[in-house]
Amino acid sequence: MKKLLVSPSPHIHGKDNTRNLMRDVIIALLPSLAVSIYFFGFSALRLTLIGVAACVAVEYLIEKYMLRTKVTIGDYSAAVTGILLAMNLPPNAPWWIMVIGSIVAIGIAKMTFGGLGQNLFNPALVGRVFLLVSFPVIMTDWTMPDSWFGSAIDASSGATPLGIVKEALSKGETLQQIFAEHDFSYTQMLFARVGSVGEISALALLIGLVYLLVRKVIAPHIPIAILGTVAVFSGILWGVDSTRYTDPLFNLLTGGVLLGSIFMATDYVTSPMSHKGMVIYGIGIGIITVLIRQFGSYPEGISFAILIMNATVPLINMYVKPKRFGRK
Repeated sequence: MKKLLVSPSPHIHGKDNTRNLMRDVIIALLPSLAVSIYFFGFSALRLTLIGVAACVAVEYLIEKYMLRTKVTIGDYSAAVTGILLAMNLPPNAPWWIMVIGSIVAIGIAKMTFGGLGQNLFNPALVGRVFLLVSFPVIMTDWTMPDSWFGSAIDASSGATPLGIVKEALSKGETLQQIFAEHDFSYTQMLFARVGSVGEISALALLIGLVYLLVRKVIAPHIPIAILGTVAVFSGILWGVDSTRYTDPLFNLLTGGVLLGSIFMATDYVTSPMSHKGMVIYGIGIGIITVLIRQFGSYPEGISFAILIMNATVPLINMYVKPKRFGRK
């Protein structure tokens, strides 16, 4: 006889479950994955397959032989973590770093807290930040691997646009000089740019966002709050000194802002429950991201910003509660 779970009414039943939601997230990631494979060839596919296999294997082994609980790899959540972790790595990253990141993401960030639904921090981002701190040279090596379709991006090696701007500004150059020297194009940033596997195309990520919104997998509050805050805050700085601070469009199209705001900040487990809480959460991520980009030592800050705001989610949920059912 199955155990009955009793809770106060009203009870609302829906057809959505974890498996269906994770499947939709995977579908939303396919455009970005396809573009990354086009530009990076086997390297992007290899990282993704290793990430999925490693995350699923780690979760299975922990649940089966350590926790001795029901194996939940069939809900696709571990597979999604593997894909997202792969998309946060440089395309030429070695296979073993993907395995280490998977162990940290699933073994420490997820299963240590009790598994899906109980983790405080986004597992993929914990894995990514751990690798960035532990292997900074590998994690900032943007050498372009061979593509199956020729040299799709005119760059064999070098930093991302954010990294180039950060380094050049530290040497006293102005933004006008930097942009003229490197011929930065917003069109190229929209379709293809140097960066991690998942950052290659802003357009592909936006297609995934539209799919998730249409399917009602995520609410628009968090992505809009993050992107809006990044645009407004960076716009204020740009208005104060356009020779030193980059404009809003540059900040939106470069780095991992789109990938983070669409696919990782919106994680059900590590984001607030109420719409008002989501807005507060998103604004916090946007502010911290711009602060790190403009005043910190790292050129990118979205990963750190999301993890910092993950830690505030219990407080946000405590003080910003949704209306009780039936109340006006």
